[in-house]
Amino acid sequence: MSYPVCYARWRELKLAQTRVAGGGGGGGLTAETKMNASIQEYLSSLRLGEPQTHRNIVVFPLIGSTYGDSRWLTLGEALEQQLLSVTEVSQGGSVPELIVINRADRPVLLLDGEELIGAKQNRVLNTTILLKEKSETVVPVSCTERGRWSYVSAAFADAKVVMASKVRAQKMKSVSESLAAAAGYKSDQGEVWEEIAALHAKAGTNSPTGAMHDVFKARERELEDWLRTFAPVPEQTGLLLVIDGEVVGFDFIPDPRVYALEHSKLVKSYIIEALAQPDRGSADLDAARTRATSFLSEVSGCAERTFASIGYGTDCRYQKPGLAGAALMHDDKVVHTAFFRLVEAEQPGRPISPPRRRRFVE
Repeated sequence: MSYPVCYARWRELKLAQTRVAGGGGGGGLTAETKMNASIQEYLSSLRLGEPQTHRNIVVFPLIGSTYGDSRWLTLGEALEQQLLSVTEVSQGGSVPELIVINRADRPVLLLDGEELIGAKQNRVLNTTILLKEKSETVVPVSCTERGRWSYVSAAFADAKVVMASKVRAQKMKSVSESLAAAAGYKSDQGEVWEEIAALHAKAGTNSPTGAMHDVFKARERELEDWLRTFAPVPEQTGLLLVIDGEVVGFDFIPDPRVYALEHSKLVKSYIIEALAQPDRGSADLDAARTRATSFLSEVSGCAERTFASIGYGTDCRYQKPGLAGAALMHDDKVVHTAFFRLVEAEQPGRPISPPRRRRFVE
């Protein structure tokens, strides 16, 4: 597809999304309600597997209700089989948007925070999307490479990582705020860049373009070593991390096959933060299990707002003091859900000042 044709198609898709979603690609504001009963049921089904530990990190495999083979392809599978292409929306590009063409006769799952590298600059997905089969979709993204805006390839490749968990938590919070303001699936791009710069500073790494991916590349050997400790277990459908005695968050995909394919990406997302900090000693397993159990109970009490998803299903958003979460539902089933602990300075509910509001990329 040539860039002029691609741009014209992008405009058509954007108009279609606006008509379906009520503007901004994310629908209008809905009233807060109690958490969807189906999501509560999935959360209540979760049990903590045997903890896996390395120094100050405890990984609890999550095992819960499943519904067998979903027939979804992952981003990595679809790209490897050349059934998916991801490009800039035009020759000039648009920082917060990309075009994804799914040529498969199966839905493709794109996870919130999955990174795509190449084209004019690296990006991450702003929300989890279940792409429709045989579809073209404009997807919302954030930039993770501040210092580049020039082509290195015509299309994007799978970075094989998910955004570092702390940055992802901040991004999830800002996307939820954007949805609540009826502004669509936009992130606070300036905040994303600041968090990536802070990650480089903590990790002692450098990048000529400020690329988040360069932190993962610099620590690749250590990450691979730790992945052997945190290997997936049979029937695992998620993971919950406790670092330095505090819950960081969890991800849950109730399809063991799909989860297994995403496991290494998700583990690296959480432990890259720990690698960037001084080792604070061994973990207390009993305290970690208590904190993990309490966190799972806490998230089930979150109020919910729902929005039209970019692809299949409904995007559910959760915010309460100390928490940020999101879930994608389709056919009354959970596709993916993630919750993060927020520290005091990161908690939702603060009014967005004019300077911060301007940082949502148009």
